[in-house]
Amino acid sequence: MQGIISNRLSKEIVKSSVFDVSAIAFIYLIPVISHMLVFPIYYLEPMRLMLILAIAHTSKKNALVISATLPLFSFLISAHPVFIKSLLIMGELAFNAWLFFYLSEKFKNKFSTMLLSVAASKMVYYVIKFGLLSFALLEGSLVATPIAIQVVMMLLLSAYFLIPRKS
Repeated sequence: MQGIISNRLSKEIVKSSVFDVSAIAFIYLIPVISHMLVFPIYYLEPMRLMLILAIAHTSKKNALVISATLPLFSFLISAHPVFIKSLLIMGELAFNAWLFFYLSEKFKNKFSTMLLSVAASKMVYYVIKFGLLSFALLEGSLVATPIAIQVVMMLLLSAYFLIPRKS
């Protein structure tokens, strides 16, 4: 019995580790991809994409690790976004993950649960960002990515949970 538990735990650690390294590599390459495509990749919300993939394919703990480490890693390798915005994104992604897992215990529809958790985390993000902008702790505009694109991305990213997969 202990061997089965140990084997399953080892597989989960390997799976999470491979995912994490891949997610970090993807985030690391975003600037290169953006320059090659001449398209603002951040419109596609790459960090949230990695978070949603982590939620779907790894553990709750790993999804929370991804939500904290991707913005921090991005800041450390490129100083972008600025540190305070990296903290804001970390909080938004962590809240997104936490709310998804919380709501998943209450509702069975993963698409709706993800859609609601993304929308709620975006609202929290914008309220806090407004405060940071108001106190001149952050520079820039309140909304960098057009709202229509954000809505489309929310629907597309949430739709990932409509795809049947093996458990």
